[in-house]
Amino acid sequence: MEGLLAAISIFVLAIFVGFEVITKVPPTLHTPLMSGSNAISGIALIGAMLVTGSADSTLGLVLGFAAIIMATVNVVGGFLVTDRMLQMFKGRTDRQ
Repeated sequence: MEGLLAAISIFVLAIFVGFEVITKVPPTLHTPLMSGSNAISGIALIGAMLVTGSADSTLGLVLGFAAIIMATVNVVGGFLVTDRMLQMFKGRTDRQ
């Protein structure tokens, strides 16, 4: 029970710190930040696949599959947003 409380406390603190860090990022740094975020999400996707592959209970398998789905959506969405932001920096003649 003590470990669960510590894990929940760390999770809540990470949410607050993450929110504060992201809101302080200037608009010119959003594309590099998204690229770094995509790399981290890719690592989370690989970790979710490894954990799901070694799951020995139905609950672990279901949670692992949900983690794979969410991490995949995060990676694909991040790449789409990054691509769209990079398209904004191209000249009008390059967009065709």
